[in-house]
Amino acid sequence: MFSGIIADVGTIASAQDRDGGLRLSVNTEDLGMEDVSLGDSIAVNGICLTVVKIEDKTFIVDVSRETLDCTVGLDKQGKLVNLEKALRLVDRLGGHMVSGHVDGVGEVVAFNDIGESWRLIVRAPKHLAKYIAVKGSITIDGVSLTVNHVAGAEFEVNLIPHTLAVTTLNQLRAGTKVNLEIDLIARYVERMMQAEKE
Repeated sequence: MFSGIIADVGTIASAQDRDGGLRLSVNTEDLGMEDVSLGDSIAVNGICLTVVKIEDKTFIVDVSRETLDCTVGLDKQGKLVNLEKALRLVDRLGGHMVSGHVDGVGEVVAFNDIGESWRLIVRAPKHLAKYIAVKGSITIDGVSLTVNHVAGAEFEVNLIPHTLAVTTLNQLRAGTKVNLEIDLIARYVERMMQAEKE
């Protein structure tokens, strides 16, 4: 489980084919690898991945074909990625409860400077639109954000300068694909409502 509060922006040092998936080496300067063990989870651009090897400030993870088929942003050497270690029970929950299981890939419609912040508009896959609500939480490339406006499958969030400075979201442009994870609460509410009808 994660919070959507990014701890470091790392770099994909290598992305090698492995049985249809990928083996990634990710370099990090500030994540702090001293308390990371083999088998620990690290969210890479919002995708929960398992550490299989550690080399100083580099960690290595394997990515399955299934994960690659439903996410974006892991297959390019040199790409900057948002990083967050899994939560401990004693950690503050500064964002919201994030599973690291990407629900779908969205597309940036617009990204504009509006003075004190930036307005980001993203088009979600239609099947996810019903889970996105004003003042609700959403995760974009691993970053916990609050939804300000919804129109059909498009939603809007505001990004403050700090968020842009410490994440990869400052690189977004119209047409960029992003990993989306909906709020866990919305998912469970829908399931409970379905169960009542069964």
